[in-house]
Amino acid sequence: MATTPRGEIRPSRLSRRLTTGDAVFIGLGSMIGAGIFTALAPAAAAAGAGLLLGLAIAAAVAYCNASSSAQLARLYPASGGTYVYARERLGEFWAWIAGWGFVVGKLASCSAVALTFGYYLVPEYARPLAAGAVIAFTVLNYHGIEKTARATKVIVVVVLLSLAAVVALLFVGEPDIGNVSPILGQNGLYGVLQSAGIWFFAFAGYSRIATLAEEVRDPETAIPRAIVLGLGITLLVYVAVVVSALLLVGPALLAESDAPLVTALAGAGFQSWQWIIRVGSTFATLGVLLSLMTGISRMLFAMAADHKMPSYLARVHPAHRVPHLAELTVGVILVAVVLLADLRAAIGFSSFTVLLYYAVTNLSAYTLSGQERLYSRNFALLGLLGCLVLAFTLPATAVGIGSAVMLAGIPIFLAQGQRGS
Repeated sequence: MATTPRGEIRPSRLSRRLTTGDAVFIGLGSMIGAGIFTALAPAAAAAGAGLLLGLAIAAAVAYCNASSSAQLARLYPASGGTYVYARERLGEFWAWIAGWGFVVGKLASCSAVALTFGYYLVPEYARPLAAGAVIAFTVLNYHGIEKTARATKVIVVVVLLSLAAVVALLFVGEPDIGNVSPILGQNGLYGVLQSAGIWFFAFAGYSRIATLAEEVRDPETAIPRAIVLGLGITLLVYVAVVVSALLLVGPALLAESDAPLVTALAGAGFQSWQWIIRVGSTFATLGVLLSLMTGISRMLFAMAADHKMPSYLARVHPAHRVPHLAELTVGVILVAVVLLADLRAAIGFSSFTVLLYYAVTNLSAYTLSGQERLYSRNFALLGLLGCLVLAFTLPATAVGIGSAVMLAGIPIFLAQGQRGS
């Protein structure tokens, strides 16, 4: 059941066709994907061997955020994730801030991921390939969430197999324990925190599970379980891959590489096996793109239902029971962006806006009463502080652009309030 803006219970507007396993795979499709292929090099550049500490910090913050998301999703199992939670717990302004940050940040992420897919596959035709992937996934999402979940499962399995093969090959090499010292890296604590903010991009996908809460069976149980399972599996995979690569070639070579896992394989003497990385990275970027597009359309759907976005975005397809016009709108915007602009450098900006999104999640969870909470309130407080620290230790350009975009959303919110009065 979903809630109204006044906290009343209403029937789900979308079709509840997803199992807990489906939700876990959708979360994995968002996390075990482009993050491990794109975040490793900048994290190594920021912190050297300290990227391991950065990974641990990012995982700890993500766990606090996940505990907050799980508690709130259990109480408010409706499409929109933190937008809905903030509306119910904090008010319309904080809901808008969360929704605005999610939409603009994830649209930038989608375009970056789509272009990354194109450049990995055939660089000369990167833009047409990126646009083609967006169009294909728009059609897939339009025809129902079950088809999206099945496609995501295939993608996740291929990515996991490719990463498992990489780890197995790297273990055949000759690891050097000296590659993981000094543990704080060359830039000290600041570098570690900056790498944690970069790594957070690779963990943030579990929010996709919460935004799909109106399409999951038994969401009060399934959503918290799927979030924790997805985050735990992702952390185990990342640790195995990162430790293997770091011990083998060291942070300096990883930082200088456009394809750090390819560099790690070459360092182990397995240049002929680079195709494994190419296949894995291609499927990984496709998995993230598919999941991101689904999450954005559900956020637009939730905001439109509250008259915070154009009302047509709240329409539901009579047969497929998905927000089909929101899906089409996201597809059209992304096709235009990938054909006209190159936003592959937008990862830092996206991380900034998403960290603020989760700060609102934790603030919402902090207001839960003792009977409503599943976990200690301290998790929400630590998550809130962690999000703010990581957001404002990102590179200055990302913080500046992200702050400007978030502030630009405030007059839009105020203008909507005046129209509604």
